[in-house]
Amino acid sequence: MDACRVCGDGNAKTHYGVVTCFGCKGFFRRTLKRPSEYQCRHNGTCVVDRHERNSCRYCRFKKCIEVGMDPKGP
Repeated sequence: MDACRVCGDGNAKTHYGVVTCFGCKGFFRRTLKRPSEYQCRHNGTCVVDRHERNSCRYCRFKKCIEVGMDPKGP
């Protein structure tokens, strides 16, 4: 079973060109649909794992981009 490249959660499949869980896939999709600017209260240094992935949207989206999620991909 593959682990999500964003948060490390198990049961991941390829979404937007990267192996991610359904939670991170949905978060990425929703973020692309909403033109909102997320901000981090900790200068972009938050931990993004399966327990803390909902704590900071800025850092979670940043990690999605860093691991190579492609906004044009399915």
